[in-house]
Amino acid sequence: MNKPASSISPAETSSATPLMALNAVCIDSETTGLDVTKARIIQIGGVRLNRGQIDPDDAFEQFIDPGGPIPPASSRIHGLFDGDVKGAETFRTAWPAFASWIGRSVVLGYSIGFDLAMFKREHDLSRMGWTAPRCMDVRHLAQLAAPQLPDHSLDTLAEWLGVTIHKRHSALGDAMATAQIFMALVPRLQAKGIRTIAEAERGSLGLSTQTISESKAGWHGTIGRAQSEQSIAALARVDSFPYRHRVSSVMHTPPIFTDADAALADALGMLIENQISSAFVKGGTAAGIITERDILRAIDTDGAAALTQRVGEVAKFPLRSIAEDAYVYRAIAAMREGRFRHLGVHDKTGAIVGALSARDLLKQRGDDAISLGDRIETATSAHGLSLAWANLALVAQALVNEAVDVRDIAAIISRELCALTRRAVEIAERNMSEAGLGEAPCDYAMLVLGSAGRGESLLAMDQDNAIVYAEGDEGGPEDTWFAELGSRVADMLNLAGVPYCKGGVMASNRAWRMSVADWREHVLTWISRHTPEDILNSDIFFDATAVHGKQQLADDVLGHALSAGAESREFLQLMSVNAVDIPETLGWFGRIRLKDGRIDLKRAGIMPIFSAARIVAIRHGITARSTPERLESVKGKLDSTDSIIDNLIEAHKVLLGAILDQQLKDLDTGIALSNNVAVNELPVVKRDRLKWALAQVRAVSNLLGDPVAAI
Repeated sequence: MNKPASSISPAETSSATPLMALNAVCIDSETTGLDVTKARIIQIGGVRLNRGQIDPDDAFEQFIDPGGPIPPASSRIHGLFDGDVKGAETFRTAWPAFASWIGRSVVLGYSIGFDLAMFKREHDLSRMGWTAPRCMDVRHLAQLAAPQLPDHSLDTLAEWLGVTIHKRHSALGDAMATAQIFMALVPRLQAKGIRTIAEAERGSLGLSTQTISESKAGWHGTIGRAQSEQSIAALARVDSFPYRHRVSSVMHTPPIFTDADAALADALGMLIENQISSAFVKGGTAAGIITERDILRAIDTDGAAALTQRVGEVAKFPLRSIAEDAYVYRAIAAMREGRFRHLGVHDKTGAIVGALSARDLLKQRGDDAISLGDRIETATSAHGLSLAWANLALVAQALVNEAVDVRDIAAIISRELCALTRRAVEIAERNMSEAGLGEAPCDYAMLVLGSAGRGESLLAMDQDNAIVYAEGDEGGPEDTWFAELGSRVADMLNLAGVPYCKGGVMASNRAWRMSVADWREHVLTWISRHTPEDILNSDIFFDATAVHGKQQLADDVLGHALSAGAESREFLQLMSVNAVDIPETLGWFGRIRLKDGRIDLKRAGIMPIFSAARIVAIRHGITARSTPERLESVKGKLDSTDSIIDNLIEAHKVLLGAILDQQLKDLDTGIALSNNVAVNELPVVKRDRLKWALAQVRAVSNLLGDPVAAI
């Protein structure tokens, strides 16, 4: 006879999900003893974690009839007696409701292997099929976070982390304590480089002594992602059109404007004549918008007399707008978030250059796509930013599945990192004001540097940012205020999932936080001293983009840097020396040289290409930031043939794709993200393509000449 199947479903959670944003349940059981071959369950309980936060209103607690007396020794521990379970349901009848409550959540527990072993025993006794859920042991996580503790008992952990346990040794009380301990461990695990489910699972596998001891006691093993079949690829689904196209490709232009002083009747006539549903309104310092619905509401209220009203009396101010180079998914998110149907479209200067309506986006099923970006703008804390950031890997995998150009995927990741940084600054500003530290003492701009500034960031990113402020000296009141802002932003981004920069390239450090005057002087120091550190810092800075504040301040400093760099022949030559310092990547018979089975494709391939592109852009006064745009812009201006440049652009794409594919695989298995690719795991076709790309990298010297001889 077939056994009834367990009703627990595989967890529908990506291995890349940050622990800080986890949907899970914390469970516990009370039993008649500690011998998993003889004991019976007498109580089960649990509490839910919703996006990393305890939901006290979503809990489960149930007594279980063990089918026999409760030993006095057990009662002395948990305080449960035969009378407490008299008339309770059996495990067989109680389990379906508990399994349904667990649903597709990841399961957390303290010493969860014991509870799983007991669940399996009860399933066997009840002649039910058993399928273990995806789970993590909070005790194991505590050992990873704090191996120095004398012991890792629940009581010791609670005391260490300041958690008060209510109703100790009750299933619900211990489950609640476990949930609180887990939440307190998350930032400590982050400090150890453990941010995702897969990284936590991989770390737990390394606790061999502990797991061997548990196995000898008959405890159930914890289940990893492979058995739950919830890889990133399995969960990734997206309608790729909004991620492939920019707002400028779907907007209406030129935008139609009316005056705030115009009569409503004239505005209505304009809408009818142009067959549009809205018009923008010129009024005061900010533009507004008037829609056909606004006019109909006015007529419904005041009748025909409404048509004599001024447009400014009915229009809505200010007009919400979106950048013309933003991706369409951002426009969909903005409309959904704001619950409105029209957007203005602005250029880099803030001027309105187009119009976008819900009708334009109707064919795009924005609600069907994995959400990315729509929560960033409304986040109010590091936790909120972490929730917004949690889908990043899923979106990247989904776009890979849709064969979206990896350079477009990198541009999306970069734009979201810039948006995340901007929102972190806004939250930090508000928090500082509420703390009595006042508003910004002068105008300033927050810059994002390096690969994100170029639009070429992948998943192994960290923080690279800087602040330029209008005026003030080092250690002065302005600098002190911006130092606090930079520190808060760095801490917030780190908690949200973007780690601190190991090299300290963050506005929290004085070297990356200065006034316009100090930045201009500092840039000249970089260009004149020519130390390796100066060259590296200037490289990062030349790719900067402003994400918040006064664009003009950023333009001032960046324009000065580009001009000074272009005028220093020796500086450009030294930059070129660095760019052509390319490791030997191909050995005998064209084999790729590996270290520990991998090759660093950033150092061996990506870096020489983007460095060369940056240098030729500075030489020729090209302001484009992305590597392909820079290379395209110098066609016809160099001794190199266009075919060499085309090959470098294609090689750049191949190398980026190989790195992203590897990062997605490593996310699934909990390996720390890097730019290192396991070449021997690649299909033969991709391996041959990678060899071709690495061979093209040597051609950067054709772009730059012989910088060593020039010096």
